[in-house]
Amino acid sequence: MASTNTKSVLFVCLGNICRSPIAEAIFRKMATGAGMVDKWGIDSAATSTYEIGNSPDDRGQACMKKHDVPMSHVARQVTKEDFMSFEYILCMDENNLSELNRKAKVWKNSTAKIELLGSYDPQNQRIIKDPYYGSAEDFEKVYEQCCRCCQAFLEANT
Repeated sequence: MASTNTKSVLFVCLGNICRSPIAEAIFRKMATGAGMVDKWGIDSAATSTYEIGNSPDDRGQACMKKHDVPMSHVARQVTKEDFMSFEYILCMDENNLSELNRKAKVWKNSTAKIELLGSYDPQNQRIIKDPYYGSAEDFEKVYEQCCRCCQAFLEANT
């Protein structure tokens, strides 16, 4: 999928039902608004198997609806192919980062640049905390942080 586009990004978190589908949807809306969505392969995935096949968290969906950001995703786990087909793999926290780096070593041939999405945050909040055990307000914080980071990442790659 990603290889037919000129650029590609995979957003990753633990379960692929909160942070990464939010980042994916925000980035897709921004790329669409900038007239560049056709140039990007955009997806999200999980480091774990916990939520495979599930829809994004209801609180995340409500947050995105409130901000008029379309979100349609089914949770999946990151695959060996992702490491070769995506240019960037952007994750949410140190646990995701160490797991992705571990998988990249095991699977070899990884060409993806693995980074924290938060490394693009102009406010320097490098970790995007998992809102799963939190409140709607925690999802709002994730939304705001993902907006800042995705905008900076898009600008850095145009």
